[in-house]
Amino acid sequence: MKNFALIGAAGYIAPRHMKAIKDTGNNLIAALDKNDSVGILDSYFPEADFFTEFERFDRHIEKQKRKGIKTDFVSVCSPNYLHDSHIRFGLRIGANVICEKPVVLNPWNIDALEEIEKETGNKIFTILQLRLHPAIIALKEKVNQQKEKKFLIDLDYITSRGHWYFSSWKGDIQKSGGIATNIGVHFFDMLMWIFGDVKESTVTKHSKDTASGTLELESASVNWKLSIDANQLPAEVKAAGKRTFRSLNIDGESFEFSDGFTELHTKSYEQILAGNGFSISETRKAIELVHNIRNFK
Repeated sequence: MKNFALIGAAGYIAPRHMKAIKDTGNNLIAALDKNDSVGILDSYFPEADFFTEFERFDRHIEKQKRKGIKTDFVSVCSPNYLHDSHIRFGLRIGANVICEKPVVLNPWNIDALEEIEKETGNKIFTILQLRLHPAIIALKEKVNQQKEKKFLIDLDYITSRGHWYFSSWKGDIQKSGGIATNIGVHFFDMLMWIFGDVKESTVTKHSKDTASGTLELESASVNWKLSIDANQLPAEVKAAGKRTFRSLNIDGESFEFSDGFTELHTKSYEQILAGNGFSISETRKAIELVHNIRNFK
């Protein structure tokens, strides 16, 4: 059984990490969040110590270490702009780190973290759960069998958010990286994993609530649009009372991968614990792309 600490326990994604820690037979010994709405802990690890201040969390982890209670992994689910710092903390205390995407906001942050990995001997893993989705794995295998083909892809992802979004760190491009980074990085990673590296990227729009553009990949031409604006939902989606629309068309045919997401974080943890997780270097191409999108002139 491995001991985990969790940074960012009150956020949207944290329960998936709590579930993954529990499902893999491990223990959460401490959690941190500046917000104290973390009753979800009772469903998974009611005995976990909880802190709202980093300094006290840090001191607790150190005290446990001196008692012989090692923190084997730190799971980072904090706001995007804090990932870099919290990953460094995990490595410094002698733990391996599992970080949500985007692992960092800028490519050069990866260089620095890889140096600390070498210095400490500990590893940074990231969650690239779409690479573990059965339908996406099957698609990759299909594409690999048609190496000379150039695919035409349309990606539309609209995930409606209310006014709160713009008052949170997610609405601040300096903290979240903007729409393309915050809600798009895992789609871009998926597309490059399947269809190859970026040859050309253009951005047609990058506002506070919508981003769009084109990508030329090694074996695909991609038109993409990402939005949190409910007004952009198709009429039939609105009529059904839904607030999310995901569409991936390949050569005019709809590719369906809406199901099968519930266990992907657990699968990710299983792979990491078995020594097969995705390293920080695997994220570089997607981080470079979203950085370039954010800074496109």
